[in-house]
Amino acid sequence: MTYAAPIADIRFALEAAADFWSLRARFPDLDEDLLAAILEGAAQLANDALAPINRSGDLAGVSLQDDVVTAAPGFAEAYAAYREAGWLSLSADPAYGGQGLPRALSLAVMETVQSANMSFGLLPMLSLGAIEALEQHGAPDQKALYLGKLISGEWAGTMNLTEPQAGSDLGVLTTKAVPQADGSYAISGQKIFITWGEHELTPNIIHLVLARIEGAPAGSKGISLFIVPKFRDEDGSRNAVRCIGLEEKMGIHASPTCTMAYEGAQGWLVGEENRGLAAMFTMMNSARLNVGLQGVAIAEAAYQKAHAYAQERKQSGGLIITHPDVRRMLLLARAKIQAGRALCYATAVAADSGDKAREDLLTPLAKAWCTELGVEAASLGVQVHGGMGFIEEAGAAQFYRDARIAPIYEGTNGIQAIDLYGRKLMSDRGEAMRALIAEAHAASGKALHLKEAAQALDHATDYMLSAPREDGLAGAFEYLMLAGDVAAGTLLAQGLSRDDAKDKRALMEIYDAYVLARAPSRLAGIKIGAGALKAV
Repeated sequence: MTYAAPIADIRFALEAAADFWSLRARFPDLDEDLLAAILEGAAQLANDALAPINRSGDLAGVSLQDDVVTAAPGFAEAYAAYREAGWLSLSADPAYGGQGLPRALSLAVMETVQSANMSFGLLPMLSLGAIEALEQHGAPDQKALYLGKLISGEWAGTMNLTEPQAGSDLGVLTTKAVPQADGSYAISGQKIFITWGEHELTPNIIHLVLARIEGAPAGSKGISLFIVPKFRDEDGSRNAVRCIGLEEKMGIHASPTCTMAYEGAQGWLVGEENRGLAAMFTMMNSARLNVGLQGVAIAEAAYQKAHAYAQERKQSGGLIITHPDVRRMLLLARAKIQAGRALCYATAVAADSGDKAREDLLTPLAKAWCTELGVEAASLGVQVHGGMGFIEEAGAAQFYRDARIAPIYEGTNGIQAIDLYGRKLMSDRGEAMRALIAEAHAASGKALHLKEAAQALDHATDYMLSAPREDGLAGAFEYLMLAGDVAAGTLLAQGLSRDDAKDKRALMEIYDAYVLARAPSRLAGIKIGAGALKAV
């Protein structure tokens, strides 16, 4: 069994739940034929080119020799097909070769890519983030030089933040940038965990690197962002940046995770000095939504494999798909996948429509809630397989291993919770969250327990706004998960008025019973207080 892109479910989430067609005013070229053609083309690539090399890529992995990373077999050909079809250009600026379509549509395409092959999907995902960062913060000459080739996929992009001593605390990074007479900077330092930091699938790699200019203020206020190409622009010579090691990881084995050494590499400042984090967070927020979608995508792939296995495996006189607990696991996974899919797409629609408050609120929910879903659904997939799920040969374990990184990278889910509480909730004193709660109440007639869950979120919001900061931080993760339960459930419920929603109504019943009915119990964890977490 291989992956088959769930086009009908994707379209339902886009159109019925995420209000995709509200974007027509901003994107007049949108129509149903275009949507269908794009999704069908993406499905063909995912089904025929990417899914078949997912397992083999996991087994083969990548290798490093003499500063050269060799990709898994088939990846170069798959990337060539991806590039030739122009998938990176969907939502990019037409001035540089992009198609100017909604980000939500690009995200739907990316779902099929990530489901079919998460290791592969990380390569274009990082390029998409680099494109967004340069579109918003690059100088005109930088845009002219880099954007066209990034958008076409001729070149790839990376994001270089983490250092051995500086993970989420970027204020302590030590990579330095020394001004040169020609206006460039000499970049020196080491970066770790750099996804697709080195490879030969593209003739050049454009690294976006955080570094500190000599004499800059300490902490996060003294960080700048630089473009550091693998090959120099003016003469094509090799820059002084190289991969000096590859991580041996739990999953995503076909995606090289590199330690990068910058040894006086030539780089160019992006934006203003000491304003690098603002520019980098454009790329980071793009990555956070795409990582949330990875959670949905890997959950879908794990569900499909488990569902196929349950239809073939006989036990106790019949197929295991007839067993009530197996059906419970499969239906719970599918219900949460459809709800999480709607949450990611709704976040992208908010970005496309310019609703910044809603986009800011939903982004940490999409990233954290959906990546937790990815791990949960992959774990359920292993469980459906029974003992065979624990055996690598069956293939279910790969989805769990791959899924486990998503709650960690691009800001751990604990950091997403802090962001939701400390930045989003406090900045508007709960205004955007109250709007979300009002939507839940409006849709509560379509789900038995949605009103109770919304009331619990309202009560939790009151608590978080008034609690001492330490107590708020103690409850922040459970608060985020409660908000995710409600937001995803609301979006699923909002789509049920469509004529073709019969199977989604059945999923709503499952979601209602297993998620929304339990949601108010999260209040205890939200209110536990910092003291209880220090007691042991």
